[in-house]
Amino acid sequence: MGLVDTATLLRQYTNPALATLLLLLLVSLALERSPLLERVSNRLVDGHPGRATFKVMGTSAVLSAFLNNTAVVATFLGAISRQRQIAPSRLLIPLSYASILGGMTTLVGTSTNLVVSSFAMSTAGFELSMFQFSWVGLPVALITFLVLLWQSRRLPHHQPEAAADALSYFLAADLHPGSEMVGRSIEANGLRSLEGLYLLEIERHGRLISPVGPEEVLQAGDTLVFTGEVGKVQALQRFPGLRLFGHQADDLLATNLVEVVISHESELAGRTLQEVDFRSMFNAGVVGIRRGGKRLEGQLGKIPLRVGDCLLMAVGSDFRQHRNLDRNFHLLSGSLTRPRLNRLESGLTLAGFATVIALATWGVLSLFQGLLLLLGALLVGSVLSPAELRRRFPFELWLIIGSALAIAQALEHSGAAGLMAQGMQAVFDGHGPYAALVGCYLLALVLTETVTNNAAAALAFPVAWSTAQAFGADPMPFIMVVAYGASACFLIPYGYQTHLMVYSPGRYSLKDFLRIGLPVSLTYSVAVLVLTPWVFPF
Repeated sequence: MGLVDTATLLRQYTNPALATLLLLLLVSLALERSPLLERVSNRLVDGHPGRATFKVMGTSAVLSAFLNNTAVVATFLGAISRQRQIAPSRLLIPLSYASILGGMTTLVGTSTNLVVSSFAMSTAGFELSMFQFSWVGLPVALITFLVLLWQSRRLPHHQPEAAADALSYFLAADLHPGSEMVGRSIEANGLRSLEGLYLLEIERHGRLISPVGPEEVLQAGDTLVFTGEVGKVQALQRFPGLRLFGHQADDLLATNLVEVVISHESELAGRTLQEVDFRSMFNAGVVGIRRGGKRLEGQLGKIPLRVGDCLLMAVGSDFRQHRNLDRNFHLLSGSLTRPRLNRLESGLTLAGFATVIALATWGVLSLFQGLLLLLGALLVGSVLSPAELRRRFPFELWLIIGSALAIAQALEHSGAAGLMAQGMQAVFDGHGPYAALVGCYLLALVLTETVTNNAAAALAFPVAWSTAQAFGADPMPFIMVVAYGASACFLIPYGYQTHLMVYSPGRYSLKDFLRIGLPVSLTYSVAVLVLTPWVFPF
């Protein structure tokens, strides 16, 4: 449409702050393989639940200020889900929220801050420093941290071993046409007295039979849907011709059972197990799917998967050799272990990253240059491989942010941002720049709960910048509230990737997030709107 020329468009994809963000994510691939996170996570959950919640939240916040919060939550997620001392549902929402609070305190703590820094560079010609966000971010994080700790007492208490909560997975078994069970009733086949399992429904020729009566006669091709304890799935072995998701039960159960969460980077999102030919792709059979506390009906192979879904898989011997596991899954439980750095590699990688942060803080070396050198050293030292970088390159994030920068240019050049700023000025005329600042924050807050946090920052920034100019105010407080507002995704699980990661393992509902997130969001917002204009005056 001529609003942005080709050269300007292409420049957005080579924005220095965007390139820095990509380098940070690639370096994080090595940092997340350090055994440090796993050792720390294994020592957090002990003693009184309140003390454990405090330790989980505090450690998550501190680590997320410098490391990728997705990697921090993924590591803690496995340790919290495997332990049996404290219900995971009491810890996982605080873990996710605390990682956001820690991430918004530094430039590298969240991609949102780097996105805002990239806009500041392209619009005003200056970058935000490493700890510029900390002046407001730290006190806001501390105040919100205390409210979150207090509110965590209202979280549900879903004990994994409790009988009422053990009915979490739904196991689909196909009845082979040659089975001797065909033509016999449910009761005659002994399906009424399974230990730990309950026959919930039958799918027959595209229709569901539920509830299933004891006199119901089985037919060839029926899909029997069971609910119950995953550890009792071996009870299905004794039924001839009964196949879990198209495979012999004893073949699957001879291998390891592994529980995973679908990652936000996964290529499985929006697709069914049949569409992707899951068995061939991963040498694993899915024997159960769980989505929060919601019951999923019908054949497992025909259910469109979502980010955050829990899968229970029976994996083959070479499952861990598949190269795309880290991209698609976060491990919850099972004997599978991810490859870890040895002590020397881990120490050198962490020391190198700390050096880069220190040099960037002191202005000796830019963050981009430091991360580029560190990435080169990791490749030379074989800590990372070119193949791993190709597999895990955040292409989608690069495309979204680069495109958002281009859209911001179009908003500026077309005058749309100016019109929106005039609208803000008309609405808040007579109330001064502070009222406009509140309006810009609320715009970013609403956007981050409906779209991704990075997209929220990209859409809100040009409006905030033009509003500051319209009021003749210093743009810095407006820039900062966009960054803080775009990180304020506390209300719904779909607003942020770490919320989706904990949604199913914690067996949460939307109501749980609203109950805890509303007071947290209000506290966070009030603290931001009080402190930002005080630290960064108009």
